Amino acid sequence: MRRTHGRGVTDGPELRPGSNGEREEEHVLVPRANGLSFTIKGLVTSLTALLCLTTFSNIFSGGAFPAVLPDMARSAALADWQLGLVAGAFGFARMIADVPLGLFLTHHLRRALWLGPLVLAIGSLCLTSGGGFPILVLGRLLMGLGQALSMMAGLTAILRFQSGKSLASALNAYELSAMIGMLGGVIMIGALPSRLSWNTALLLTCAPQLIGVLVLPKLLSALPAHDGPQPLFAPAPHHEAARGGSSLVPLVFAAGGLVALAYSTMEQFLIPLRASREFGLERTGVARLLMVQQLFDIAALLPIGFLADRRGAARVLPLILLVMAAANALVGFGSLPVVVVGCALFGLSMAGWMLPLGVLRQETASEHIAWRTGLYRVCVDAGIFLGPFLSGVLGMRHAGFLPAFWTAALAITGLLLLARARRSSTMAVHG
Repeated sequence: MRRTHGRGVTDGPELRPGSNGEREEEHVLVPRANGLSFTIKGLVTSLTALLCLTTFSNIFSGGAFPAVLPDMARSAALADWQLGLVAGAFGFARMIADVPLGLFLTHHLRRALWLGPLVLAIGSLCLTSGGGFPILVLGRLLMGLGQALSMMAGLTAILRFQSGKSLASALNAYELSAMIGMLGGVIMIGALPSRLSWNTALLLTCAPQLIGVLVLPKLLSALPAHDGPQPLFAPAPHHEAARGGSSLVPLVFAAGGLVALAYSTMEQFLIPLRASREFGLERTGVARLLMVQQLFDIAALLPIGFLADRRGAARVLPLILLVMAAANALVGFGSLPVVVVGCALFGLSMAGWMLPLGVLRQETASEHIAWRTGLYRVCVDAGIFLGPFLSGVLGMRHAGFLPAFWTAALAITGLLLLARARRSSTMAVHG
């Protein structure tokens, strides 16, 4: 049992009298590595587990989509700019919806949790219906809106009710469930017979979305009772205001946007098209290349979450950005063996996807996290839209420009965050 205060912020494990009159702690894991210990219920609550299961089921089609991109381009006779627009429509819908959803989620978290899977299912049917370019764009727009509803509702629930020392681990567990779903989608699309049309194969990978629908009643019952509407805007938390303008929020927003730009450029355009056009890989080969990235991402997610809980997300994030900068260069300009290494490094760096949110949570009062998360997600989803869209506009002839630009921007942002982290450590020692 754990006590909660206010909006579900936990104050640690509850102590109860033992049989010998002493007090003993419940649910503590025995192993303690480098002094790190945590409670099982601190990391895996029933709410967090159900949110993870819902995200896992909703993300399958997202993992499968890049592998069918070359087949879609051929069957629908899409130009590169049209292909980039279809791929980017997903992020565009999320970008446009983020701020309104942040405001909506402040008061209607439960509604968003059941609306998300419904809109996602409608979008999946549109995308796989075999229609022309406008229908493909519409399907991706609806899928982006459905994903935005589901993901932002889940993130808001975790940030609001799971705040504490295990926040980074809870966020990375949530991301881990999404990455396992992504990997499941890639494995599933790669295992399906190549004679199937791309839209039939993609529709089959959407079937796990039914899991999210089935667990929805349990998820809604696990959500803590809402304790009344909160004012939308409020003064900064005491610890943020006290630092006198040294907020990390602008750099956090920049880091989240750049990570999303690099991810969407690599996974939703450059990797599948380079693999198909330059290296001659079929759908299964493209899926295997994407699988390398996702396996390394999954393997690193929980360790990086524990490291961020131990050392602080603001200290780990700069290193993640520098690794991603190196991975961008390898994937964008390397031969096939170098691209494989770049995919592995890119997967490692993608394990830090949630770290900017961990830093943002430190800068934001819990009752205002929904709308500030919405603002942050505008940067992220703008990146998810602009990555493949700009790649499609530039075309494969100028495909190296964006990886070079993202590499430089990620490195600069990482170095700025690293300098800020070192300065904060120095001030803490001498102040």
